[in-house]
Amino acid sequence: MSDEFKIIDKEDIELLKFPVSDVLEDDSEKKTRIGEINRALALGNLEHSKIQIFFEDTETKYKVDTTVWAVTDKNVVLKQGVRIPINRIYKLF
Repeated sequence: MSDEFKIIDKEDIELLKFPVSDVLEDDSEKKTRIGEINRALALGNLEHSKIQIFFEDTETKYKVDTTVWAVTDKNVVLKQGVRIPINRIYKLF
């Protein structure tokens, strides 16, 4: 999976444009994604562990190594308030 995703620095995510459509179609995949987000949040807050987030903007698929600091109903929040819309995330490892 990671071969098709371009590595991006967390600081550059703010420059991206995100459409409102979801990258996942299947409800079970969306449910799995929420579980992965909650796990990443726990790892970030308890152990300050970095994870990989695989996501897509309007043009390109990216991956970032980062720590998840918070989660809202629509976004995953990284350090310095950088946000990735949940509906644009494929997977978290």
